[in-house]
Amino acid sequence: MTASTTTSVTTNKRFAGWWVVGSVFLLFVANSGLTFYGLAVYLDALTDQQGFSTTSVSLATSMFFVVSGIAGRLIAPLIETRDIRWVIGAGAVISSGSLLALGSVDTIPKLYGVYAVFAIGFALCGIVPGTTLITRWFHTRRSVALSVASTGLSVGGLTLTKVASSLIDTRGLDNAAPILAIVFLIIVAITLPTMWPSPESRGTVPDGVTPAPRADALTQVAASVDYDIAIRTRFFMVIVVGFVLAMGSQVGALSQIAKLGTERIDRPTGALALSALAGTSVIARLIGGVVVEKMSIMKFTAALALLQGVALVSLAYADTSTELVLSAALFGATIGNLLMLQPLIVAAAFGVAGYPKIFAFMQLIVTFGIAGGPFLLGYLHDAASYQTSYLVGAGVSAGGGIAFALSGNAHPTPETVVG
Repeated sequence: MTASTTTSVTTNKRFAGWWVVGSVFLLFVANSGLTFYGLAVYLDALTDQQGFSTTSVSLATSMFFVVSGIAGRLIAPLIETRDIRWVIGAGAVISSGSLLALGSVDTIPKLYGVYAVFAIGFALCGIVPGTTLITRWFHTRRSVALSVASTGLSVGGLTLTKVASSLIDTRGLDNAAPILAIVFLIIVAITLPTMWPSPESRGTVPDGVTPAPRADALTQVAASVDYDIAIRTRFFMVIVVGFVLAMGSQVGALSQIAKLGTERIDRPTGALALSALAGTSVIARLIGGVVVEKMSIMKFTAALALLQGVALVSLAYADTSTELVLSAALFGATIGNLLMLQPLIVAAAFGVAGYPKIFAFMQLIVTFGIAGGPFLLGYLHDAASYQTSYLVGAGVSAGGGIAFALSGNAHPTPETVVG
């Protein structure tokens, strides 16, 4: 990646982009806290209160991510041509309805049906539309803006997931589900008025600054790469492999961590481990947004994937409350940044114009890794133990780190386009 060498000549002091960042932050709080992180809590509740096996709910979680990946790719053209607020609003309604229905699930077909619809809602108001907004509004300060907005993912896990866990423990899943559905809908509704679809819609430019023309350098706007070219580059293919492995192991371990704590210690410890994970994720992501401006983004990503493997090894052997919480905290430090780096790498390598389609296509492929993670670790738990499943997850994450280290040139040239 090369930094922009343009200089700023016009500044909009009332730049609305930071309002957009705040809106995306809140969107991610709801979507992550009651969906991404919430899936670990629902797995624990569905197996404990509803009598489903760990494998069956883990398979439903895997299916959830597959459906969300497909839905994300299908909505990408809509995001490019329609006001993004309609897409996000529709997703909020669908997600809230799914949360409401989750409380009455009592058979395997109902479980899979609810999770499939829930996945569509998750895609419509999730990371693809949210990060698309950030890439449109920010070019030179994208990493900082994205780190702030995506911190909502961790804050959601730290707050709403904990609330969901407490409500489910005290009221049961059936009585907690309607409350969680209303909370989700209200939070997303608050974000929509200031979620303007582009700087042009507010009569401004990205970053609130007009870059001065330079004859010797291309700005990030001019560096946009067509979708058909981008997905055929060696760089794109290698980083997809890296994220399939890194995110598959990450989501697999995350989806099981509440149950891991419950089995080894007790339910409050499992909830505390999830909160510790989310807490360090917040801090680490904000630090990462600054650090990544000063070093190679691919070296940083490779190091994080390898560190994630170390955290999973630690979780595999943690057998006290202190060990479990500290290991989860280390795991959270890697989660916070890897989630942020994927859209940041795509935008930096391929530009803004084709971002929704390129990122959504990558997400679709990565989703199969994400989907396989919960099922693989859940199956290994039932077949052996959580020690075995987390050690396997650590190896998979290390493989992702190796792929990132070998990714090579991020900028498409004739020799890097395959086919």
